[in-house]
Amino acid sequence: MPIIAIIRIAFKSLQRNKTRTFLTMLGIIIGVAAVITMLAIGQGAKKIVDEQISSMGTNVLTISSNFSSSRSTASAGAGTGTLLKIDDVEAVKENVKGVRYASPVVRTWGQIKYGSQNWRTSVQGADIDYFYIRDMQTSAGNFFNSNEVRSGTKVCVIGQTVAQNIFEGEDPIDKVIRIRNVPVKVVGVLQSKGQNVMGNDQDDIVIAPYTMVLSRLMGDRRPMLMINVSAESKEMIPVVQQDITNLLQQRHRDTTSEDFWVRSQTDIAETSETVSNTLTILLASIAGISLLVGGIGIMNIMLVSVTERIKEIGIRMAVGAKKRDVLLQFIIEAVTISVLGGIMGIVLGYVAAKIVGNTMHWSVSVTAWSIMLSVSFSCLIGIFFGWYPAKKAANLNLIDALRYE
Repeated sequence: MPIIAIIRIAFKSLQRNKTRTFLTMLGIIIGVAAVITMLAIGQGAKKIVDEQISSMGTNVLTISSNFSSSRSTASAGAGTGTLLKIDDVEAVKENVKGVRYASPVVRTWGQIKYGSQNWRTSVQGADIDYFYIRDMQTSAGNFFNSNEVRSGTKVCVIGQTVAQNIFEGEDPIDKVIRIRNVPVKVVGVLQSKGQNVMGNDQDDIVIAPYTMVLSRLMGDRRPMLMINVSAESKEMIPVVQQDITNLLQQRHRDTTSEDFWVRSQTDIAETSETVSNTLTILLASIAGISLLVGGIGIMNIMLVSVTERIKEIGIRMAVGAKKRDVLLQFIIEAVTISVLGGIMGIVLGYVAAKIVGNTMHWSVSVTAWSIMLSVSFSCLIGIFFGWYPAKKAANLNLIDALRYE
């Protein structure tokens, strides 16, 4: 019998029991929709992390003391707080090939005041290279310059969150704010960067010359100094990373590579990607159980269908239908249920993903491969769970089938 005729017979059989066919599809519809929604949430999370890592700057390396090492612990106990020194920044610039920018970074917190407004925020001291390392731009005003860094001038650049909460629509440029009662002039406002990979607001920040922060804001307190470095290219990062570690060991006697952390965005990205992929696989696996349940539902209904149509199968075999024709008919019915359910599931999954994204304000991403995966899986389920009922139907004895009541 031609394959077209077998397909036509299979479709007519499904149309005779539309309600039962739809209810059989329902398991596949829900399963495919769940898989697509979960994968969309997982891919959206990965996309957010990638964007946040990119917002941290280009080819960035962060150098800090490893405070879990015995050497750094002893240093902290002695009151120095870190193994790194300001001189290390210039040494890295001059001696490590492949370094484009390098800046010391000291962090503290401070109460910001302007008029009657108060705001507590993160205050960072840095060199002008820091803005280029972190790929920052100003929405108003300018960055402070190298002369202001050398002289420790009381100037700063503020983030959008600080500007909105302190100035409330007023132009911040050239206004004087007080950080821990130290008057500091605002020379620029940064463009918004949003949250980082840790969920912290990157716009809730004040950046000032590190010389001013050390002398005016920190005083006798020893800073937890870090160094930010930008490599000339992504390919240079591993070499620069190792050369910086070697240089620091040479400059600080009796230290080892364990005493310093030289971390790159690649390390952060790999860790984030591992977590994101694990989460996506977990979510998809949980959703995949729905597909499995849907497949079992197809098998059950197809077995019932075989039992109901034993006499019909006997008549078809009596007029010349072969076992192959009967086998194909029931497999095609099972695959049709799976494919149609898969298509409806794709539509439902896409709509559900968008609703979740809009309701929860999450970024969701429905990808082509997730759709192909769901459709392929639903087809395989149709074949796998439709095979046994189809085989049972094809193996019916002709005489027993004709005599069946």
